[in-house]
Amino acid sequence: MKKALLAAALMTAGVVAHAQSSVTLYGRLDAGIEYMTGVPQGVGANGQATGSTNRWRAESGDWGTSLWGLKGVEDIGGGNKVLFQLEGSFNTMTGAGPGGGGLFNRWATVGLSNDQYGTFTMGRMLFISNGDWDFDPFGQSNWSSASLVRGRNWPQSSNNFAYQSPKIAGFDFYGQYALSNATSWNGNGTTPQGREAGAQITYTNSLFQIRGMYDEIRNPTNGTLYGPNASVVNAGNIGSGVFAASREYSAFVNVFLGQFKIQGAYQAIRSAGATGVLPGQPTTLDHEWGGVTWQATPAAALIAAVYHVNGNNGAGNATIYTVGGSYNLSKRTLLDIQVATTQNSKTANYGLNANNAGTATSTDNPLPGHSQTGVYAGIQHSF
Repeated sequence: MKKALLAAALMTAGVVAHAQSSVTLYGRLDAGIEYMTGVPQGVGANGQATGSTNRWRAESGDWGTSLWGLKGVEDIGGGNKVLFQLEGSFNTMTGAGPGGGGLFNRWATVGLSNDQYGTFTMGRMLFISNGDWDFDPFGQSNWSSASLVRGRNWPQSSNNFAYQSPKIAGFDFYGQYALSNATSWNGNGTTPQGREAGAQITYTNSLFQIRGMYDEIRNPTNGTLYGPNASVVNAGNIGSGVFAASREYSAFVNVFLGQFKIQGAYQAIRSAGATGVLPGQPTTLDHEWGGVTWQATPAAALIAAVYHVNGNNGAGNATIYTVGGSYNLSKRTLLDIQVATTQNSKTANYGLNANNAGTATSTDNPLPGHSQTGVYAGIQHSF
């Protein structure tokens, strides 16, 4: 009997010793100062801005979101691991958290991973459209690939199930499927999120990387592929029109040439089921960009890029021209600077930031047909 108990104890100890686990605290703080022209001011008819001004302001997150998080992994044997991630954003300048987005507004996931079969996770996560990041010269900073689509490329997604494949012959697959949790599959106004889904395939080698991606975001009020209708757009509400709910077809490329990385992308953003659309409010968007990064030294990088969008229904077009760079003081700390200008056609009023649609002062958009120029300089530290 004693021998049996001793054997059982040794077996238990072996299992406990094998199930290794670790938890990592990580984060990033980004802060700086910003100067911007073409900022709207005054209140006219229907709350629309009547003029423009310039401003200085302290900013957090222009080069990258300030965030903190926890991630962990437990090896449960047989090549299997249990993993989790919790991550939330905040404002370095004020200390304010994500507010209505919850403590862990970016990531709150748990899942299983196997080197041979891939990784499956569940929870809240950055939506798959954030996959632009790998192909954006400015890494989806505040003035880059999200600006001219008014944040369509960087939302978060709840109720999500995701799968990441292992890399096979240079290829890998990633997919997401997020439930609306409504009594109607695509959404009917009973929950804050409509159904969301997407998939991407990436091929990588030493000379180049290409990615094809499809994603869709459904309107939580009626399940269609178009956000709240025309009346809320002029009020500058969050989440309007094609910028809030739509399908997105994307193609990306990176080319690696020694110290230089050349990047390019094309996105076709399409809506369906749109009603009450007024002239000047787009139902389709064509969005493209290109840029180059020169890693001049191991510490210093210079970047130049152009972003362009064109909308139908008289919405016009806009282009962002931008240059900038970073200098690493250490492995964890860098200085950054960016200079950018948005040039709008006669009917367009896109700003440098990913602002809500509309002409109200609260949107921070320039007046239709006007330009907006900004300079940002800051410091970023990761831990």
